[in-house]
Amino acid sequence: MDIEDLAARIEAGERRALARAITLVESGRADHREQATALLDRLRGGGREGLRIGLSGTPGVGKSTFIEAFGMMLTAQGLKVAVLAVDPSSARSGGSILGDKTRMERLSRDRNAFIRPSPAQAQLGGVARRTREAIGLCEAAGFDVILIETVGVGQSETMVADMSDLFLLLLAPAGGDELQGVKRGIMESADIILVNKADGELKSAATRTCADYAGALRLLRKRPQDPEGFPKALTVSALEEAGLAKAWQEMLALVGWRREAGQFDARRSEQARHWFEAEVREGLLARLRQEPVRGAMAALAQRVEQGDLSPARAAEEILQTYLRGFAGKGS
Repeated sequence: MDIEDLAARIEAGERRALARAITLVESGRADHREQATALLDRLRGGGREGLRIGLSGTPGVGKSTFIEAFGMMLTAQGLKVAVLAVDPSSARSGGSILGDKTRMERLSRDRNAFIRPSPAQAQLGGVARRTREAIGLCEAAGFDVILIETVGVGQSETMVADMSDLFLLLLAPAGGDELQGVKRGIMESADIILVNKADGELKSAATRTCADYAGALRLLRKRPQDPEGFPKALTVSALEEAGLAKAWQEMLALVGWRREAGQFDARRSEQARHWFEAEVREGLLARLRQEPVRGAMAALAQRVEQGDLSPARAAEEILQTYLRGFAGKGS
């Protein structure tokens, strides 16, 4: 693969080249990883920077509907929008439906939009392992806003907050009272809570739910990256496209404050360090799955099954052997 040619086509905004590059970074093959790293190094430092917005919520809350309506509003303003949607993978077959383009039919036809579904595979936290690299590719391709939609499985999806500038939590009306809203984890990571489906018979329920969560947010400890009044809760209707403009203005206000306060760049630097450490951990785990460590683990596992060795002792033995070999290679 001609990395220089692919990089030039990405910088020219060629969507097919972008799709091919994301496929490359998602590949687990050793030769593909080398090419992907070379491509990312070539594109790094190009000066292009998009606004990264992570979005999570429980299944059925209307994430795809919201993203389509929100994305269409942004493209109408002349902005280029990329959507990186992570679909859950089957624990049995490992397959994914990848149906986000079908659910976002209008946005998928928009010339200023790019939608890329990816399987979560075995990755926890609601995002795929290479989502952060895909974000960098989209920025290099000139996209102004990158929306990262998580799997949507519950309270543990905080990983997307470590790769985005803003983290939106989408909730349904009547989803819990104020006490229910004071859940740690995903609630503490949210910058803006959007109560969707604020239309028709659910409008009054959405207003009450929004007030409940607004009260709950006031009980949380204030974060240094937030100005007065944030995080906050708002009502939106993706179906009627109501409240989207206000939500966008609040996002811009928060980003503007963070830039002036130096929080924006500091957060991106912290995120880069976090993902460096994550890559090291993933790389170590990958080596554990390779020979000769894999064979040694299988032999020890058999002794554990037979009761000859405790799991803790076997783990300590393999780690000491592995770390000695790792240190030897580095010296």
